[in-house]
Amino acid sequence: MDIIQIKDKKFTISIRKEDIQKEVTRVANEINRDLAGKNPLFLSVLNGSFMFTADLMKQIAIPCEISFIKLASYQGVSSTGVIKEVIGINEDLTGRTIVIVEDIVDTGFTMQRLLDTLGTRNPKEIHIASLLVKPDKLKVDLNIEYNAMKIPNDFIVGYGLDYDGFGRNYPDIYTVVD
Repeated sequence: MDIIQIKDKKFTISIRKEDIQKEVTRVANEINRDLAGKNPLFLSVLNGSFMFTADLMKQIAIPCEISFIKLASYQGVSSTGVIKEVIGINEDLTGRTIVIVEDIVDTGFTMQRLLDTLGTRNPKEIHIASLLVKPDKLKVDLNIEYNAMKIPNDFIVGYGLDYDGFGRNYPDIYTVVD
């Protein structure tokens, strides 16, 4: 499907599933190379990163663990600016290598809040793996070591990303049509 309708908005395909998978494989290979011997703990930020995390983890060939955290800052098509920690972290992070797995980084405020929160738990190191980054919207200086793709400042759905809870199930990524 090249055009989809979700609620009151139409979306057109912008990144095909084959291109997504190619970049996920590249990111997994970089993590496998860089973090070999470190037994990282992957922290997947729900809900949006569930597809990226699943596909990424299938290709991680080093010993590791995975856990999930849920933060929320979106409502509709824009960030509310208010970040709520919905589900916390139960693991002991002291001395651990952490890889935050995120679907998208736009302003960077949510990621900065998460980095600040994790930093109080004394990890050895924290890495960021993000499927998508919107460089033109970034307001925080972040070191996103493992970035699958940079995209323009458009509202998108699919591959885990949603519009008011809908659209996460599409294997491709779609951009809103004005």
